[in-house]
Amino acid sequence: MSKDLFAALEAGGTKMICAVANADGEFLAQVRIGTTTPDQVFDAIAAFYRAQREEHGPIRAGGIASFGPLDLDPASASHGHLTRTPKPGWSSVDMLGRFADIVGAPSRIDTDVNCAAMAEATHGAGQGLDRLCYMTVGTGIGVGLFERGALHAPVAHAEVGHIRVSRAPGDDFAGICPRHQDCVEGLACGPAMKARWGRSAEDLPADHPAWDYAAHYIAAICVNLTYIARPQRIILGGGVLEHGALYPAVRRQFGALTADYALDRHSADVETFICPPVLQDPGLVGAIELARATVTGDLQGA
Repeated sequence: MSKDLFAALEAGGTKMICAVANADGEFLAQVRIGTTTPDQVFDAIAAFYRAQREEHGPIRAGGIASFGPLDLDPASASHGHLTRTPKPGWSSVDMLGRFADIVGAPSRIDTDVNCAAMAEATHGAGQGLDRLCYMTVGTGIGVGLFERGALHAPVAHAEVGHIRVSRAPGDDFAGICPRHQDCVEGLACGPAMKARWGRSAEDLPADHPAWDYAAHYIAAICVNLTYIARPQRIILGGGVLEHGALYPAVRRQFGALTADYALDRHSADVETFICPPVLQDPGLVGAIELARATVTGDLQGA
């Protein structure tokens, strides 16, 4: 068995998870770090990997699954940087460069949702499929697309959470997105639900009208993905989806919004077409796959 070690960072707006894994993808250690300031976060990341190198040896490659927006253009001077992110203090931070310096190894970066899509395609709910979408609904809303071994798109990632869709009946909430106000993220992400209802999603009862609104907006995104990208499956993850009743509600809304128009054999079977992830932490697993691809070169678009 190869003794190669790989470093992974799942970078989120609320927390960062660092891990080290062996060549088989088995996690040897991981740590959770709150997303405070860049200097505080990277100091904590550096401390974790110093300890891991002392215990396990040198790291062969690293992978980052990050919140965004990100500059993913390899020809850009700011490749691997966050761009104008709504997370205060994090715009223009060189995520890739700082992480690669810390782990002392070549590293790659992609969006958290692209990495999650890759992980589910390789090890989870998307195995055996040519094309799938992974959507996360949590601190923000994002979508990753994985097709035939390739991440899309390697130069500029999608920002599906910032599109606008039809309003849910009776919804007059202004939205919280600092750029677009009532885009889907501004209406249905975790912070939007708290701003709208005065309580976090996890504190809302099962019969609260919040879930009908959330289901409408999540389903609307699923409809747009279905008609534009034609995935064979849409995997829904993220903290808001931990409310299990959302899955059947989203499926019902999906049926109503499509009116069964132009569905194929995959999307017509809504029970399997819209599903939860299999992996406990697909973003982190995807970051490890990204690190391994740095060595093997067998992942397109990474």
